[in-house]
Amino acid sequence: MEYDKNVINRLKRIEGQIKGVLGMIEQGKDCRDVVTQLSAARTAIDRTMGVIVSTNLEQCVRESVEKGEDTDNLVKEAVELLTKSR
Repeated sequence: MEYDKNVINRLKRIEGQIKGVLGMIEQGKDCRDVVTQLSAARTAIDRTMGVIVSTNLEQCVRESVEKGEDTDNLVKEAVELLTKSR
């Protein structure tokens, strides 16, 4: 699968968030602030996984339809990927 710039940019922002959290910890920031930032990073990761899975699913479904293949398993696998990640 080829990943677009949107996904790469999302991951770079997440990387920045994590570095920010590390900085907060090193500075001894309040627990609530650290957890809030970690929660934001986790949400960003979850959304990025959703974008990756949905983009991949779209590509796979198109290829399967072009070949005349059934797409039920593709959708099922995509849902399982997302549910296992939680």
